This record gives sequence, structure tokens and C-alpha cells, in this order.
Amino acid sequence: MREYIIYATLAAFFAALVPIFGKLGLKDVNPTLATAVRAVIMAVFLVGVALLSGSTKVGEIDGRALLLITLSGLAGALSWLFYFIAIKGGKVPAVIAIDKTSVALAIFLSWLILDSKMDLKTALGALLIVLGALLVSL
Repeated sequence: MREYIIYATLAAFFAALVPIFGKLGLKDVNPTLATAVRAVIMAVFLVGVALLSGSTKVGEIDGRALLLITLSGLAGALSWLFYFIAIKGGKVPAVIAIDKTSVALAIFLSWLILDSKMDLKTALGALLIVLGALLVSL
């Protein structure tokens, strides 16, 4: 099995735990504060992993890459913030389904920006993701 499939499966598994633990933890907590606490925990954990793996040469990242990584971080932070606000006030299955339309949007953006392959099968799969999300969220 290709290594990326194992990592993607692990990512999906741990991502599935986020709304469950989040909804339970948000009962009496402001979602913005909860997102900030979550981000600090993630940052400490990931800095520890980087230190253990020997990946600590931040100064070797060129300016363009650092800008794009920063923009990715800001987009991720906004995603988490709106996600926690949504699961605090909404039904978790609906929020999860709507959030997963990001997969279809990312497929489209990767075609538009990264020149990724977009064939009928890929387009139909992305459309089915969106339709499935609509069905679950209604």
C-alpha cells in the first residue's frame, strides 16, 4: 500500500474525532476560546514532533514558501474557528457534511490553481460529495 494512503486514512480517522470531542468540550465554552486553546495544544504538540524528528531549520524556508505556509495557517485557523462556532450552535452531522464540501472545493481549486487533472470521473465525484453533503445537512 502506498504510504500516503496510510497517512490520509489516519488523517481522516483523527479528523473524525475533532467534532465529537469538540462538541462535547464546547458545552459551556466560548468557541473562539476553545479554538485558541486547541491551536496552542496543536502548536506545542507539533513543535515537539518537529524537534523529535530533527526538522527545526525554519530559517531555511524561503520567503515565498513561508508566505504560502503562513496563508495556509491563517486559512486553517479561520476554518477551525468557524467550524467550532458551527458545531457549538448546530447539529454535528450537518456541520460535518457542509464542512466536507471543502473536499469538492479543493478539487476544483487544485484544478484551477495547481493545474491538477480534472476529468469527468473527478468532476462527478466532487459533485456527488456536494450532493451528499446537502442530503445530510437537510
